[in-house]
Amino acid sequence: MIGAERAAVDLMLSYLSTNPVEKLPLMLSLAERLDRGGLHRSQIRGIRKALLDEGSVWRTFVENLFRDVDLKIIKKGVSNFIVNATLQGSARMRAMEAERDINVPWAILMDPTSACNLSCKGCWAAEYDRHSNLSYEDMDSICRQGKELGIHFYIFSGGEPLVRANDIIRLCEAHQDCFFMAFTNGTLVTDELCEEMLRVGNFALALSIEGDEEATDMRRGKGTYRKVLEAMERLRRHKLLFGYSTCYHRYNTESVASDEFVDDMIARGCKFSWNFTYIPVGKGAPTDLLATAEQRAYMYRRIRHIRATKPIFAMDFWNDGEFSDGCIAGGRRYLHINANGDVEPCAFIHFSNVNIHDVTLLEALQSPLFMAYRKRHPFNQNHLRPCPLLDNPEMLRDMVKESRAVSTDMAEPDDVDELCGRTELAAKRWAEVADRLWYGAGGHVDGAGKSQVASKK
Repeated sequence: MIGAERAAVDLMLSYLSTNPVEKLPLMLSLAERLDRGGLHRSQIRGIRKALLDEGSVWRTFVENLFRDVDLKIIKKGVSNFIVNATLQGSARMRAMEAERDINVPWAILMDPTSACNLSCKGCWAAEYDRHSNLSYEDMDSICRQGKELGIHFYIFSGGEPLVRANDIIRLCEAHQDCFFMAFTNGTLVTDELCEEMLRVGNFALALSIEGDEEATDMRRGKGTYRKVLEAMERLRRHKLLFGYSTCYHRYNTESVASDEFVDDMIARGCKFSWNFTYIPVGKGAPTDLLATAEQRAYMYRRIRHIRATKPIFAMDFWNDGEFSDGCIAGGRRYLHINANGDVEPCAFIHFSNVNIHDVTLLEALQSPLFMAYRKRHPFNQNHLRPCPLLDNPEMLRDMVKESRAVSTDMAEPDDVDELCGRTELAAKRWAEVADRLWYGAGGHVDGAGKSQVASKK
């Protein structure tokens, strides 16, 4: 970072210390200066419009953020997540993509361990070997290599990542220019961990919850729901940044998208939500949990309603394809490194050509499966059908066979034809509904659900 940019960041951080909400216009002006090449110009303009409207839900969101979250964490979020990872890291990533003709991800998802203290029904990691671990040195090397490519956002999954809480905190301390997040079942959140999270300042949690107590305990085990709520209360008391992660399926979609549930999560201190739809990953994975096409359309509408009316940053991993121009996997926005070191295009695609113990991160991005992703993207011109497994299973089948990728499910390797066979019917049914949403009245739907005439690339 050159001197002028460093000075702009320091000034932005100083604005956070006193009356930050009043200084939003000044901070947004600095963000525009830090946006190399104008990559985020339209997003910054949209944020400016939303935040400067005192009656907007996003203004309320920011006010709540400054009220509920320790200033140290907010400063780390601005410096590392917004400036390093987004405003400046994106420019370096795009330059590397142009130079090497590869995808360079904005975030890396990695599994510190495959071990877990729960055994959830339909877990996407269920077929991994439960005894695999990435060493601290492995994770440190991934972060160091990633930063060379412009990547400053790292996410932990598993297994249960907080089994390795000490190493994660150590990693956060070693890479103070990065921001970290973990998907956790919440049962290992202690006051001691909260104190360490506040000390390092660059670590947030997304706690897994499936709706109400009955729905959560059905998938995660009796008593889990109460433990998650206890974890949220600990995090709230320590003024930490946290949110929730939910997997919507046939039996809980209406519950997790309800006003009652979302309002309760906001009241408990959640500032963001990750909404995933169930994927039958692993041999023997139940297909009855797959959400129906109507439920997925319902979630599409509900997430947009929640964003427009509630002070929480809500993300829908599949139905937000219209904002990311399709699938974000394969290194396009993120990749996954499992606890055995296998570099996979997605947390739900357990196939790989390479292992991080044998290749560099850059070489992994140049591997046959990742290049197959780059060559074929987008997998569908309807970006409400972005996924090569759930929405276009023929695409995943072709890419795996073309690249000669192998299954990384060590407990019981999966066959790509069998995997794709488990989603084909759901893909066909969703295609009919998604095409009506996307192509209605000759165009695609905007965030408010209104049809907009648009040409497809």
